[in-house]
Amino acid sequence: IVVDDAIIVVENAAHHIDKGEPAPRAAARAMDELFGPIIGITLVLMAVFLPAAFLPGLTGRMYAQFALVIAATALISAINAATLKPTQCALWLRPSVPPARRNAFYRGFNAVYGRLEGVYVRLMGRMVARSALMAALALAVVAVAGYGLARIPTGFLPIEDQGFMLAAVQLPDGASLERTQKALDQVSQIARATPGVERVVTVGGVSALDNNASLASAGVAYIVLKPWSERGKGQDLRSLFEGLNRAMDAVMDARVLVLPPPPIQGIGNAAGFTMQLELRDGSFDFAKLQAITESTIAAARSQTGLQRVASPFRANVPQYRVDVDRVKAQALHVTVDQVFSALASYIGSSYVVQFNRFGRTFQAYVQADSRFRLRPEDVGNLAVRNQKGEMIPLGTLVEIVPVAGPALISLYNLYPASTVIGMPAAGFSSGEALRLMEEIAARILPPGAGYEWTAMSYQEKALGHQMYLAFGLALLLVYLVLAGQYESWYAPAAIILSVPLALVGPVSVLTGLGIDNNLYVQIGLILLIALAAKNAILIVEVARELRVRHARPILEAAVEAARARFRPILMTSFAFILGVVPLVLATGAGASARKSIGITVFTGMIASTCLAVLFVPSLFVVVQRFEEWVRRRGGAAQRAAAE
Repeated sequence: IVVDDAIIVVENAAHHIDKGEPAPRAAARAMDELFGPIIGITLVLMAVFLPAAFLPGLTGRMYAQFALVIAATALISAINAATLKPTQCALWLRPSVPPARRNAFYRGFNAVYGRLEGVYVRLMGRMVARSALMAALALAVVAVAGYGLARIPTGFLPIEDQGFMLAAVQLPDGASLERTQKALDQVSQIARATPGVERVVTVGGVSALDNNASLASAGVAYIVLKPWSERGKGQDLRSLFEGLNRAMDAVMDARVLVLPPPPIQGIGNAAGFTMQLELRDGSFDFAKLQAITESTIAAARSQTGLQRVASPFRANVPQYRVDVDRVKAQALHVTVDQVFSALASYIGSSYVVQFNRFGRTFQAYVQADSRFRLRPEDVGNLAVRNQKGEMIPLGTLVEIVPVAGPALISLYNLYPASTVIGMPAAGFSSGEALRLMEEIAARILPPGAGYEWTAMSYQEKALGHQMYLAFGLALLLVYLVLAGQYESWYAPAAIILSVPLALVGPVSVLTGLGIDNNLYVQIGLILLIALAAKNAILIVEVARELRVRHARPILEAAVEAARARFRPILMTSFAFILGVVPLVLATGAGASARKSIGITVFTGMIASTCLAVLFVPSLFVVVQRFEEWVRRRGGAAQRAAAE
């Protein structure tokens, strides 16, 4: 983007020098012809991201970053082209070597380009002679491209290979921490034996799918992958994800779910979708919530577009309820608070004191030894000191009753809730997965129950169809900028109508490759609005000057403008296309994001370069004829009114 304006200035100055003009005069004439297009291109590039930057949430923040970078880049490019480049052209450019004295490569290139330009000029002559038909054909291509874009499955952020994955381990309800650790050791052994895995870090007693809440029967294993350069064939993220999930079926004592991390750290605990099922009838009937959750998961697992659908919620975990006899506690001079504090210290643990030793600070916690808290009967043998200093057995104050209930109670927006996670199957987008889950929820959930999206899914749903509004506002802003520059409400129409032609490339390739219309693709599409408008601006600016200032016929002005700007359009377009090739071929961290943007702008610029140079002259002829017809009609009406 930075060099585009400079390329145009240097090419035009060299063109005038080849005609025999001195370098200073050639540079001045080049700037006289190109200052308007440079200002128009710069304003379009700076304005095109402005509407999207005001989108709410995470999406708006990401667009704001792109808006700042593009605006700064365009401004630097304009300043460079308007100040430094003319000076350098005047000082450094010299008349080129005569064609007969150039080497074979230059002679061959110029011969090929000369024939190509001749074919292009003749084709433009035929097309502008049928400008109305060509404009209708262009609009038909735009309609087909728009329909194809609407048919591409939507997504939010592509899953990235961040160099690690996490394995959520869930043992049967009531499993001890020791049993959980043994299952984690087996998970670690299987993962380390997988090619492409460097090491595994396990943490027991943590439920990764419940916001890392403490739970003895759950654990998490962080599977650290080898650096991208050290991995071989079949060791990409998707292959490792599928292979590890198959290998974890060998863990018989636990259910293991291997998931990639979220594309943006802090937005959820894992990639994929996250749904919260809620009880909204005011009850805390966790058995009902468990039944709803199981029905939803069973229906989701029957869908081919979903995979790895699960929930960590359990409503029938074996538990013990401790009832305190408050009358007896009062008679024995023991407060209820003392009973609960003693239970918390014996069964759990309690912080007592911290002390300094060896230049470090240590904390001391107290807890009953494991052999004194193995069975419910052991609780009755524990003692608490009353207000008289006597030790009172807890068995005389409490009654232990076995019950069943949820191990973790989660509230989402103050409603009792269970978490359902999953991922779209291969070949399906996250938008399609959300739609499938919404259809299942609408069919399964009874009255008094509902659902909400959270984590990355919430951000994706918050974006919704606002991107189409952002595209429309971006086109409107480009139109207003150009209308102000041309001092005409009609002239920018030739540019605006040609911009959607760039959609032909991304729509064709994204559909063929099965890439969803994610956030980075949408960023690339908005960038294409400015880049496609640039090519059209170069042609329309020259055509308007020939028509308005030099009174050339409309058809002749359109063909001459197309011929004059054919070379700079090809030069700037291919410079940009080659510049984004590294994005198309990206690997390693952030490769999915870079490929999404790269493929979009790469294919879009190819389509814009091939189609804009064909249809913009015809669109200019149609719009210019309409504008002059309106002007003549308005002038006739004014004369009639004056008479």
